[in-house]
Parts: sequence; structure tokens; C-alpha cells
Amino acid sequence: MKTNIVINPEYEYLKEFIHNLPLTFETQGDIIQKRRNIIKSINVDGLKLNIKLFRKPIFINRIVYSFFRKPKAYKAYYNALEVTKRGFHTPKAIAYIELKKARLLSLSYFVSTQIENAREIREHYFSKANEDKELLAAFAQYTAELHNAGILHLDYSPGNILISENNNQYQFSLVDINRMQFKNVDINKGCENFCRLFEYDEAIEFIAPIYAKIRNLDSDICHQLMLKYKHQFEKKKERKKRMKLFLGKK
Repeated sequence: MKTNIVINPEYEYLKEFIHNLPLTFETQGDIIQKRRNIIKSINVDGLKLNIKLFRKPIFINRIVYSFFRKPKAYKAYYNALEVTKRGFHTPKAIAYIELKKARLLSLSYFVSTQIENAREIREHYFSKANEDKELLAAFAQYTAELHNAGILHLDYSPGNILISENNNQYQFSLVDINRMQFKNVDINKGCENFCRLFEYDEAIEFIAPIYAKIRNLDSDICHQLMLKYKHQFEKKKERKKRMKLFLGKK
């Protein structure tokens, strides 16, 4: 098994722990999430770390990630550095690890700091504009600034945006950032980015003019596009749900 490890120079003092991680991961720390991937929280030298183990790809993807595309842990690490460089908050990138067998990617790990006292924006998925005006306004401004900085999170969903409060102000943090682009974010891509975030059209109606003003875009067009992409996503989601039910009956 060949191992490739990259460590953020700021955290070089964690070198021994990181190099041993593939051997110790199963027996250390507390499980935060266990779905397709496994996320654990581990305390090391007084620092609380998040370790994300990406599941072993299917065979064809092992070839793809070994020779044609960068693995998820690689992208999570370098995307975190770039997001931070552009002035936005995400867990600090500490290291990534790739394990290869017969030159093909087997497992990969991404190590980062843990954000304390934060909650997912998922808690506000069912919010209406008259219930969470301050939050919605802050979030619209944050997303506009994110897009103006050329950051497009391709999985901009309720579970991947964290909120904390500091001096009565909201701070947003991005997580699960291996799927991300750094480029000019046009009006279509920007408005489409909101499609999964809120249940009620009323929230979109409130957000659109704030987002548009900060980005110097037409408010009515932004509102129309946000609703269009939101409804398209909902229809697609409903079709998938019906298909699963149909296949389940079959």
C-alpha cells in the first residue's frame, strides 16, 4: 500500500499523529457521521480535529481518481485553503492522506479543525421571511459576497452551511467543500445556487433583492431565476421519490 500525505506547515507538529492515522482511525475518536463517508472527532494535543474518511470508490472511479481527476480529500484540502485565502470561513485544512494499492486510489482522509458552537442552516429550512428576517438578510449578503469573490459551492445545501453568532452577528462557515469551483459566478449560476436551501418561496422573495443589490444585478430577474431553479429542483426531487417508490413496489 502506497501512502501520500500532505500536511499544512502550520500543523507540522501533528505529523506523527497524521502519519499513524490510517492505522489508528478505527479505534480513536467519536463518530459524528456514518453514512457514505465516516466523520470522527478526535482531540490531539488540545486541538479538536475532524477526520473525514472517504469511502473506497467503485473500481471505475478508482481509475478516474488515480489518473484523471483529483481525489475528494485532495480537493477538500486545497479548496479549504483557497476559501480561507479569499476571506471566508471554513474549518482549517490540516492534512490529507491518500492510500493507493496497485497504483489505484483505495482510501483517502481529510483532516481539519472542528468548528465549535455552530449549527446547520438546515434548522431554518422551513423558515418564512417574517420569522427569520435578520438571518435571511445576513445569509443573502453572505452568499452575494461569496459569489462576488468567485466561490461557487456545488453542494450548497442546508447541511453544508454552518451558522454561529458572534457579538450579535451571524457568521457562516462552509463545510463538505470537495465539490467547489473558483470562477466568475454569473447571474444564472448564482441564483441556481439557492435552489435547495429553503422550503418557502416567500424566503426566496425576501432574499432576492438583497442578493441582487450587493451584486449589482436586476432584482426582478434574480427573483424569477431563483424561483425557477428552486421549482425545477423540487420537481426533480419529487420525480426521484416517485421512481424509488415505483422500483420499491416492483
